[in-house]
Amino acid sequence: MSASAPAAFNPLRPLLVLGAVALAFVALFMLVGVTGPWDFVLPFRGKKVATALLVGYAVAVSTVLFQTVTGNRVLTPAIMGFDYLYVLIQTCLVFFLGSTTVAGMDARFLFAAEVIIMVAFSAMLHGWLFGVARGNVHLLLLTGVVMGVLFRSLASFVQRVIEPNEFIFLQDRFFASFNDPEYELLLLSAVLTLGVSLLGLRLLRACDVLVLGREAAINLGVDYAKTVSWVLALVAILVAISTALVGPVTFLGLLVANLAYPLVRTYRHAFVIPAAALIAGIALVAGQFVLERVFRLDTNPRVIIEFVGGLVFIALLMRRTPR
Repeated sequence: MSASAPAAFNPLRPLLVLGAVALAFVALFMLVGVTGPWDFVLPFRGKKVATALLVGYAVAVSTVLFQTVTGNRVLTPAIMGFDYLYVLIQTCLVFFLGSTTVAGMDARFLFAAEVIIMVAFSAMLHGWLFGVARGNVHLLLLTGVVMGVLFRSLASFVQRVIEPNEFIFLQDRFFASFNDPEYELLLLSAVLTLGVSLLGLRLLRACDVLVLGREAAINLGVDYAKTVSWVLALVAILVAISTALVGPVTFLGLLVANLAYPLVRTYRHAFVIPAAALIAGIALVAGQFVLERVFRLDTNPRVIIEFVGGLVFIALLMRRTPR
């Protein structure tokens, strides 16, 4: 190799930079603008930061894995109808039980019920995928789109006959909020996410091969049906956890996944997933910091993230046809 040849790119460098940026924004969010007692402010802000990092991690990992299975950088797990299923669940709860009853229900029970329903829905789709559909992922996506339209239509119908005051209460539950999660739910979500992550570590090498496509993965010795089934199950659990904890965050995964690949310049999931998770954490914590400390606004950063993510989605569609 000649002395003038460029050195090989090291994907660890952008990860270290992203980690330093994430730590910097966490420190800024925790320490800037403290006007009350530290023993109250630090736990209160720490809970917000932990929620943002946990949700960002779950959304980023689920999106990267889902795009690997589907072979499409434009798709996110939201296409499977999880967001609309969450909206339908909330709508039915308020319609049949009333806002007063729902507001007084144990948050842990609601969280567990929502996670179980969404995971059960995903298990039903996966069972159909490797049964009737014979492993055709495209049929799975089409079924998810149809089910999402069905859930949205049912929720819209129920919302039209609901009382106005109940509908106002219901609207607040549709938007992702990182402000006041309960410690028990946050801890339970962290434990579930850790368990899923440990299971997913065993699939990283197989996921690297799945990027090459179904035929290539099978020729290289990957048990395609089993691997895809496990990956989709882990994706469903992560999406269910993040959605049940704070609500739908549609375009965050699309945004961070498509920023992670060019930063690490590799398709190895051992680098792409940490990069996407760090970018998601930075986006949520930095967005909350800018809105609260700089602009003094009581606005959810989800609004800005969804706007930017929507622009990225349109740009991806216009730039080229994804794999």
